[in-house]
Amino acid sequence: MSSIATLTINPAIDISTSTERIAPIRKLRCSVMRRDAGGGGINVARVVRRLGSKVSAIYPIGGSTGQLLHRLVDDENVQSIAVEVAEETRENFTVLEETSGSQYRFVLPGQALAEREWRACLDALETIDQLPPFIVASGSLPPGVPDDFYARVAQFTKAHGSKLVLDTSGKPLAAALEAGVYLVKPNLREFQELLNAPLADQGAWIGASRRLIESGRTEAVALTLGSNGALLVARDAAVRADAPDIQTVSAVGAGDSFVGGMVWSLAAGGNLVDAFRYGVAAGSAAVLNPGTELCHAPDVMRLYERIELIRL
Repeated sequence: MSSIATLTINPAIDISTSTERIAPIRKLRCSVMRRDAGGGGINVARVVRRLGSKVSAIYPIGGSTGQLLHRLVDDENVQSIAVEVAEETRENFTVLEETSGSQYRFVLPGQALAEREWRACLDALETIDQLPPFIVASGSLPPGVPDDFYARVAQFTKAHGSKLVLDTSGKPLAAALEAGVYLVKPNLREFQELLNAPLADQGAWIGASRRLIESGRTEAVALTLGSNGALLVARDAAVRADAPDIQTVSAVGAGDSFVGGMVWSLAAGGNLVDAFRYGVAAGSAAVLNPGTELCHAPDVMRLYERIELIRL
C-alpha cells in the first residue's frame, strides 16, 4: 500500500531543450528534446518514488498527449489513477539559452474540465482501498474547476483521517485554508498575495505563519525563499535553513522536489523539522539537473548532510 497519494488536477508533459541564443524570426537549432511527466503532484510523486517509497498519483488524461503522460508516469514506477477527460492534455516547454545561461519557461493553459470530469478526479480518492496517511494536492486549477476544489479535497481528507499537504496559490489556496490543511508550502510571492501584505522580513514571515496556525487553518507553514533557503513554522517550532552553495543548472521543479522530499520523510515517520531538512535538500538537489529532471536520491542524501538548521 502507498503511504502517499498525490492529486494533480492540471497535469502536463514538460518539454525541455536548449539553443545557443534566442532571437526573433530566425530558426533556432535546438538540442535533443527531453519529455517528462509534469504538474505539481506528479512531480512530487516522481520524487517520492525516487527516494524509495510507494506512491499513487491521481490525474486527468486526455487525447494522445494524455496517453503519453500516462506512459511517462508509468516509466517513473509511480502507480497511476488516471481519469479520462475529453480535452487534450497540455504541454509546457522550457528553453535554455546556452550563451547566457538564461532559462525561458513557456506555460500553456490547462485543458478545460467539465464538472463531471473534475468531480471524477475527486471521486478517484474514494477508489483507493485504504486512503494513505498523506495526500499531496499541488498545482494550479485548469479552466472549469471551481476555486474551492482544494477545499473539497481538504474536507475529504480530514473526514478520512489523512493529512493534506497543499502547494497552490491565489483563491484556491485561500479557500483550502478556510477548510483546514495539515501543511501548506507557498513561496514568498504567493504568501504575500495570500495575506495581501508586503511581509518584508523574517519576523513578518513568522508572525503571519503563526496567525494562520493559531486560527486553525493549517498546522504548519513551509515557506520557500528561493536562493535564500526556506522557513518552517509550526505551533512549537520555527526553523530557518539557508540554501547550500551549489551551481544552479535549472530551477524548474525545485518547489515540487522540496514538497516531495518533505512528505517522503513525514510518511517514513520523520518529524516536521527533519522532514523540512529533507525538503530543503531535495529542492536544492533539483537545481543540479537540467530541464525538468527533478532531484535524484544520491544528491538529496548528500546535500541533507550539508543543510544546517537555525532555530528561531
